[in-house]
Amino acid sequence: MQFKMVHENYNVSDLEASLRFYEQALGLTESRRMTAEEYTIVYVKNDTGDFELELTWLKDHPQKYDLGECEFHLAFVTDDYQAAHAKHAAMGCICFENPEMGIYFIEDPDGYWLEIIPAER
Repeated sequence: MQFKMVHENYNVSDLEASLRFYEQALGLTESRRMTAEEYTIVYVKNDTGDFELELTWLKDHPQKYDLGECEFHLAFVTDDYQAAHAKHAAMGCICFENPEMGIYFIEDPDGYWLEIIPAER
């Protein structure tokens, strides 16, 4: 028996702000959308694989979500770490850096952390 990871879900308070952030910061664009009266779900991805990030907006939950201690994250490998770091610094979304490990984290509009890793470490 085998399992393949296909998506991760993040609930978001402002879908359009989140879509702009993920496209600008990581090049993720909408691949599909499901809309109902009480929610909208948008899947975003890039051309590097099949994995999708599911962004869920609930009509009756406009406030940011309580993420606890935020001890979870998604990680992204980049082929140009210096350019990525400069871009994210200009966006003001770098929330933590670990120079000893050669990584840093960016934070999305709802407070989710995303790890940025150089392709070669």
